Amino acid sequence: MAALPRFTRRFVTELPGDPSLDPAPRQVAGAAWSPVQPTPVAQPRLLAWSRPLAQELGLADDLFADPATAEVLAGNRLWPGMQPFAANYGGHQFGHWAGQLGDGRAIVLGELQRPDGTLVELQLKGAGPTPYSRRGDGRAVLRSSLREFLCSEAMHWLGVPTTRALSLCTTGDTVVRDMFYDGNPQAEPGAIVCRIAPTFLRFGNYELPSSRGDIALLRTLAEFTLRHFFAELGAPGKPAWAALLREVAERTARLIAHWQAVGFVHGVLNTDNLSILGLTIDYGPYGWLEDFDLGWTPNTTDAGQRRYGYGNQPGIGLWNVERLGIALLPLLDGDEAPVHDALDAYRTSYAAAATQRFAAKLGLQFDDARGDGALLQDGLDWLGAQETDMTLYFRALAGVVTAAAPPAALPDGVRAAFYRAVPEAHERQGVEWLRRWWSRTRQEALPPAALAAAMAAVNPKFVLRNWLAQTAIDAAQQGDPAPLHRLLAVLQQPFAEQPGNDDLAQKRPDWARNRPGCSALSCSS
Repeated sequence: MAALPRFTRRFVTELPGDPSLDPAPRQVAGAAWSPVQPTPVAQPRLLAWSRPLAQELGLADDLFADPATAEVLAGNRLWPGMQPFAANYGGHQFGHWAGQLGDGRAIVLGELQRPDGTLVELQLKGAGPTPYSRRGDGRAVLRSSLREFLCSEAMHWLGVPTTRALSLCTTGDTVVRDMFYDGNPQAEPGAIVCRIAPTFLRFGNYELPSSRGDIALLRTLAEFTLRHFFAELGAPGKPAWAALLREVAERTARLIAHWQAVGFVHGVLNTDNLSILGLTIDYGPYGWLEDFDLGWTPNTTDAGQRRYGYGNQPGIGLWNVERLGIALLPLLDGDEAPVHDALDAYRTSYAAAATQRFAAKLGLQFDDARGDGALLQDGLDWLGAQETDMTLYFRALAGVVTAAAPPAALPDGVRAAFYRAVPEAHERQGVEWLRRWWSRTRQEALPPAALAAAMAAVNPKFVLRNWLAQTAIDAAQQGDPAPLHRLLAVLQQPFAEQPGNDDLAQKRPDWARNRPGCSALSCSS
């Protein structure tokens, strides 16, 4: 029999908790968390799990063959040492203060000790109501849970800092959801995803006590954060709080630069959805750019404002960091200078990271003296002028860089990235730019073959396109998990060629252009 994991309880023992066991939705003051038990489900079934993550956690394969494990990962039972809780936090949503939010359908089971001694939280999403569920039922549907499970792992293998997903369980229950909030609710299969992170603390955890004037709780939470996740910044005090804010700003900037480079759009960048560790967190109505459109958002709720569109993500990250800085002002003795310093650090870090990542996608060590700034900008302007698949386009450039001479016409791989016929003038501009870029690559120290290999290592062939996720959802809802398992395996090697899987690297088919779940999603889960 496989050994059970060991758990500890730092969060609930070191931070003040809600004394009430009442699960009813309510305002919870003076507490960082509330005790809550997952609500049992009818027929828990393990639909998929991440073997690489399980190995990192020290969990043996035979543990997942045990039906009792599915019971734990679906919230029907606990392993020894678990003490479930829901976290209390607030947040700015779509630019407006929303007050208390909290874990409305997420329940942390406990903190697991990995073989290297480090700790991670195991959190169930969709495990039932909590005091923070407001008008919700605390449940989640299969479509959103499958998307979160796949995307968490896909982002990890792309190298993007992220929370992870250990497992996906179906519940045997149905959940009623109005997917597009248009008065057409439907019963959908329920599911629960088990998420993993060193901590799920987010900007909103600090905003809520600060907004309430509960400086004692704010200080206790900040000291907990410093002690366990940023100990290198020194003892609690104004210099450490300033250093903490700056570090979070820089991590957030680097994270969003990475999103931009792989074409990922989060879709709902509220302050309660930004991790204090600089991890991608809360996969809701996300999407990958298919055509390179700065204004694109996958979130139907944001369709009019486009606040969280691809091109706005860097600026929204900055705005959110400022909200965190304002929340921490009581610990900074009201001094705004550290906040301004953190915002400057964000701008500098984002510019450096984004420049480096996009230059690497072109096989370049960025050198502005050689005109690389203009070259990058001109290339992106051209890419966005016509409906062009971002992932396919950058992947194709590795085949162009090895050409013996600069291209005289659009290479086949580049042409294949377009969704529509290419206007002649646009084609001429593209060829001109490609010739400039090709000539610039000959100034690099690496030979063309090595440049091509370096480019292939940063330009993925496989990303979790919405239409691929929807195909896996459709199959899973019909009882066939094979497409899900295949897609998970392919996404674990996003930069490899993987012969035989080219159908999972295609641009969006016409049938998916306007289909719900492929072109647009809602926050409904």
